[in-house]
Amino acid sequence: MTEEKRRLTMQDVAHEAGVSQSTVSFVLNGVEGVRIAEATRQRVLEVADRMGYARRSGGAPQKGQRHSWIGMLVDEIMTSPFAALSVEGAQEAAWEHGRLLVSAKTGGKADREEATLEHWKAMQVEGVIYASILTREVTLPPALDSIPTVLLNCYEATPRFPAVVPSEVMGGFAATEALIQSGHRRIAFIHGEPWMEAARDRFAGYRQALATHDIPFQPDYSRTGNFLPSGGYEATCHLLALKVRPTAIFCANDLMALGCYEALKEAGLQIPQDVAVMGYDDQEVAQHLSPALSTVLLPHLEMGRWAVEQLVLGARTPSKIKLECPVVMRHSI
Repeated sequence: MTEEKRRLTMQDVAHEAGVSQSTVSFVLNGVEGVRIAEATRQRVLEVADRMGYARRSGGAPQKGQRHSWIGMLVDEIMTSPFAALSVEGAQEAAWEHGRLLVSAKTGGKADREEATLEHWKAMQVEGVIYASILTREVTLPPALDSIPTVLLNCYEATPRFPAVVPSEVMGGFAATEALIQSGHRRIAFIHGEPWMEAARDRFAGYRQALATHDIPFQPDYSRTGNFLPSGGYEATCHLLALKVRPTAIFCANDLMALGCYEALKEAGLQIPQDVAVMGYDDQEVAQHLSPALSTVLLPHLEMGRWAVEQLVLGARTPSKIKLECPVVMRHSI
């Protein structure tokens, strides 16, 4: 086993501390606003120190070290900030482990995927991260059969490789739980587009949290949106027209929460005094709304890091790992 493959990873620290890799990443990277208990933070820091784990400053490889490289095949990048975060996380981790990351956007075109992979094979790529902008089941290009591969934000029906996706059901549960713990029982949910797996899973988490607290699900409090501000605005208007309106609204993404804010303010209602609002995704806009939006963080940066570490460690066990989506509390609740 080489020196690189013996290097401690965040996964080692997470196992020793009894927490998820996302928690370790958030603590060691000093991410603010994430709901992690102080005792947990201290345990992670203590374990990391005891094990001698430390991210290399700047991640620079040793001088003279041979730069092997990892390829990242992405269907889209520009249509979402989350693909860019995954690439950033993968790039940071690759550099820390003495690897270079090369990414290619294919538009989901099979011929482009095959051509890129055949070129990478000829160039002796160490491994490939196959990434999707949407969490979904995929059919992989045949060329990956002979290349070490990790799937990012996607998975196969019959797993052959390690895969990592966000824990969307638990994210929806945690968001609803935060509203319940703040005293709300009349909680509405504004859906994303129902064909999207993430939208269905977030709604499932909402339903589970209500059931866990013996709060009856009210169909009138469930409205279909479109993941855009217009959908959040229209759905909120319908909710406010109900005879008994909700005291809290959980929007399945931050853009719909933006529309929700507009509808509430037009109705002369204050956030959170009259109606609390929860978003999802933790996009940049969330912290700049007034009041700042409580939301759920998608761990795409950590997913990118996880994918690289699996390749560096030589992990080949078929698996589907779900990284937690923690609540980021601000002032809309």
